[in-house]
Amino acid sequence: MDLKKLLAPKTVAIVGASEKEGFGGDTCRNVLSYADCDRVYFVNPKRDTVFGKKCWPSLDALPVDIDLVVVCTPQKTVEDILRQAAAKGAGGAVVYASGYSEVGTEEGREADRSLRALCAELDMALMGPNCAGFMNYVDKVAAFAFISAERDRTGAVGIISQSGQLCLSLMDSPSMRFSYSISAGNCSVVSMEDYLSYLVEDEHTKVIGLYLEGVTQPAKFLAGLRAAALKRKPVVVLKAGRSEKGSRVAASHTGSLAGADRMYDAIFKKFGVIRVRDVEELLATTQLFATLPSLPESTGFASINLSGGETGICADTGDMEGIDFPDFQPETLEKLKALLPSYASPANPLDTTATISYDADVYASVLRAVMDDPSIGMVIVGYTLLYEIADPCIHYMARGIEKVMAEGNCKPVAMLPFLESSRNPEYLERLAAAGVPVLPPPVYAFAALRYLKEFISYRPEEHTLDLAIPSLPAARERRALSEFESGRILQEYGIPTPEGVVAATAEEAAAAAERLGYPVALKIASADILHKSDIGGVELGIRSPDAAREAFGRIMANAREKAPQAVIDGVLVQKMLKPGTEVIIGVNNDPQFGPAVLVGLGGIFVEVFRDTSLLPAPFSREEARAMLDELKAIPLFKGYRGKAPLDLEALAGMIANVARLAADRRDEIVELDVNPVFVYEQGQGVCAADALVILRK
Repeated sequence: MDLKKLLAPKTVAIVGASEKEGFGGDTCRNVLSYADCDRVYFVNPKRDTVFGKKCWPSLDALPVDIDLVVVCTPQKTVEDILRQAAAKGAGGAVVYASGYSEVGTEEGREADRSLRALCAELDMALMGPNCAGFMNYVDKVAAFAFISAERDRTGAVGIISQSGQLCLSLMDSPSMRFSYSISAGNCSVVSMEDYLSYLVEDEHTKVIGLYLEGVTQPAKFLAGLRAAALKRKPVVVLKAGRSEKGSRVAASHTGSLAGADRMYDAIFKKFGVIRVRDVEELLATTQLFATLPSLPESTGFASINLSGGETGICADTGDMEGIDFPDFQPETLEKLKALLPSYASPANPLDTTATISYDADVYASVLRAVMDDPSIGMVIVGYTLLYEIADPCIHYMARGIEKVMAEGNCKPVAMLPFLESSRNPEYLERLAAAGVPVLPPPVYAFAALRYLKEFISYRPEEHTLDLAIPSLPAARERRALSEFESGRILQEYGIPTPEGVVAATAEEAAAAAERLGYPVALKIASADILHKSDIGGVELGIRSPDAAREAFGRIMANAREKAPQAVIDGVLVQKMLKPGTEVIIGVNNDPQFGPAVLVGLGGIFVEVFRDTSLLPAPFSREEARAMLDELKAIPLFKGYRGKAPLDLEALAGMIANVARLAADRRDEIVELDVNPVFVYEQGQGVCAADALVILRK
């Protein structure tokens, strides 16, 4: 399957060409507006011409072979047309027709299976069905079913959308410029993951924007993300489904805390993918990456404004998004004092006052002085570009910006308006030509700048760019192991657990307690009782044989009363651990992407504070240590108010061992909880106080 014949064809046939409104007519209009018409052939047996362009009666009648066929006709005609197209050399097809798997009927699913089989037989790369098609602005190929406003859109953003209407909305944004706009549709043959891999390798695409509803080929998806990370090509994703309607049955704390959407977040973070919250952020962020000639080398930002009000807004909004405004160096301050009016106070963010905005040379000097400061990686210029500009200062500001950018050796610059407007087309073009993107107003602008900051801070070499994807389908039936059995699995991976014995009688419990040494803990041993404390199945601080016997009796009686159907192995007698800071380490095995490890405050706090970090396995000890730094509770771990710091290195080692266990046994373990883990003072290690392992049956 050759995606170049689909996405970068040399010759194209439009079957069902028409002048009527609809797929055939709108595709022809787009061809005439955007495409290289000399290599596009209209096909319709009922027309001699379409919009004045010759129309051929059939594919067989075309005077040349074709690379791509665009099928604008109903579903029942599609397969015959594809066979005819293949006979003319076509290796790519766009099918708009619906009525396939998206309708949810067996008839639709059968039509889908038949279409896939035919494309496999013909070795044809098919976009759709049930799609809006694509635009290749670089090579001037138009195979898009909806009319978009005519203008030059050629740029460096590659858009892949699993929604045709959203794709059109993105295309019609006046400030956006694209290499490709792809409406993927059902992805019956060519998948969204295939388009991702294609754009990662495409030299004309600087940044990839993706509207994602779901992933069908996780291994291929991750291969695309890995390639993008290593190439340092930004991937910006708007992922639908943040909120999960309905409940998920989860036996463990980890299972309830690590849902499917959170797994996507963890994967995106691991591979340096930018996840945005809405379409405006998608537009702003992709535009920012596409327009900048180069990325900032550091994360220090400078803000230059014409008024104190604008300066305050930048300071506050930037702070909310974690944008760093470092103080200017002394030499920078001296330069600014010489350039600015006496009533201006040089600082970052900077209020230049409006005075200098009417002198292009002075404005350029101020911009250069700020840009040359070693603590600054990027400059944000504040000004609102209204469609109808009354104040002439923008003329001088633009000239000053253009002058500095033309001199070379420049740090990145962006312009920030302070209210939404239709934007002035002349200055949008001028600034874009100078490599200066115009951002949206502050809330969206600083969100985009935060994403930029995170991307330039990401180092792919610091991450294990791999996932333990399961080879077996998701398990429908599960079985839990007892704490004793769970502990034995942990021990195989060097995870410390307390010494323990399963006692079948009160006398065995007393003897085990004597042998282990007091104090001991007694816990019901049953794979059918997951939450032992809830049924009175745990007794702590036992200090004599008689107390052990009595505790055994109470635990067994509680279990028989409150869990009468449970299979009981006996009572687990364990050496009591000295108290420590409680942490949870857990595993949730995603059906698509495999196991992810969760860490956070443990014990009763895990559900209360939900202060957790999640990372897909496998990963290194260093990555485990970074997970701990993400927790809000990390100050408690490092020594708070004179308390001794905890053994974070030992804890990171345990987390990494759990990740190794989860990766190795990805097709066995469904969920795992090590809760609580007792973390002791630095140099004294860690120990798992309780464990629950849930396996597939």
